[in-house]
Amino acid sequence: MSRFQFTKASVLAMLAAALFPASLFSQTALTWEQVRSIFESKNPMLKSAQITIDESRAAEITAYLRPNPDIGVTADGFQLTKNLGIWRPLSGVYESPSFSYLHERANKRELRLANAKKATEIAATSYLDQERGLLFTLRTAFAGVLQAKAFLENAILNLNYWDHELAIDRKRMDAGDIATIDYQRLHQQRVQFETDFETATVNLRTAKIELLMLLNDRTPIEQFDVTGPYDFAELLKPLEDFRNTALDTRPDLRVAMQNVDLAKLAYQLAVSNGSTDPTFGVWYSHNPSFANPFANNTLGANINIPLRIFDRNQGEKARTQLDISRNQRIYDAAKAQLFNDVDSAYVTVQSTIHLLKSYKASYLDEAAQIRDRMRFSYENGGNSLLDYLDAEKAYRDTRLAYLNLIGSYLAAAAQMNQAVGREVL
Repeated sequence: MSRFQFTKASVLAMLAAALFPASLFSQTALTWEQVRSIFESKNPMLKSAQITIDESRAAEITAYLRPNPDIGVTADGFQLTKNLGIWRPLSGVYESPSFSYLHERANKRELRLANAKKATEIAATSYLDQERGLLFTLRTAFAGVLQAKAFLENAILNLNYWDHELAIDRKRMDAGDIATIDYQRLHQQRVQFETDFETATVNLRTAKIELLMLLNDRTPIEQFDVTGPYDFAELLKPLEDFRNTALDTRPDLRVAMQNVDLAKLAYQLAVSNGSTDPTFGVWYSHNPSFANPFANNTLGANINIPLRIFDRNQGEKARTQLDISRNQRIYDAAKAQLFNDVDSAYVTVQSTIHLLKSYKASYLDEAAQIRDRMRFSYENGGNSLLDYLDAEKAYRDTRLAYLNLIGSYLAAAAQMNQAVGREVL
């Protein structure tokens, strides 16, 4: 087997190792919608956040509970002296059962329930905000797999192209058209393409591992794959559209507003808790009344009303009132952060699109044309081998820069989606 035949066999073996497991033994490649669906159903962090909402709903039950009544028994009339020489301490004892109940005034229960329900709303919105952050991580990891696949495909194409050129140059060397040293220098360049291939293979596996971790999936790497367009959208909506969408969508902004509402409810509850709550009581007694000695069974009632000589709730009223102003300032800060996030993401996306348009319109084609012309010129003695190798390197760098820019665009698009609060790119 010749050196070229051995090299060709090695390339085919590497390609089979890289591509066959994904094409022959893998499940169907997952789209972004499928990956997101699996993530939302299996990610342990989201599951944990959902339990927090259930806990908050359980707190609503406690908040609306009524006070428990009190039941008591009074015993009186114990005999402390002997009667006719007989010690009978229990002969004159009578029992008086009683019942009392604290009545909460000023809508205390209703306000406690309103506070608990508002806390549940905040927990649900906070869950959406946590999901927003995790989806950004997921989208970035998904784009990372697509980028690694694009790099691997590019490495394979470059390796195939270079092996094809080496085959031609091998024949030229055998025919005496080029020197052996020139062929060896060309062959030495192959190690760079092999390195690109191996690096791209490792990076693809690493990207898949990260995505599988987010999905809480134990599928073998060779059987896991995703699919999606590794490209960019040339059109971009005006900045104001993204801002308005973010104002309507961002969960953290809604949490800030809901916290303002919760602070107002807490102040109302503090005022309500400052009101007095009477305690009503009734009792029954089997004992003759002084007013009527023949009335052995008597009923009684009482009411206890605390005297508000001192308002022991002034501090809580002042604290909750200040808390309203504090949460309003937090809302203003969240709104400012929203505009900062959207504007920063927009600038990044816009800049990346401008660069990608230039690459797509001219740079990629020019780099390929220069490489091919330098190759033709070198084969016909018009340029040196070094000039041809420089043109090949320039083409490779331009292609890699373009693929990197698409990856940057996808990352910036994920950042924009996070900034807006839903998928807009």
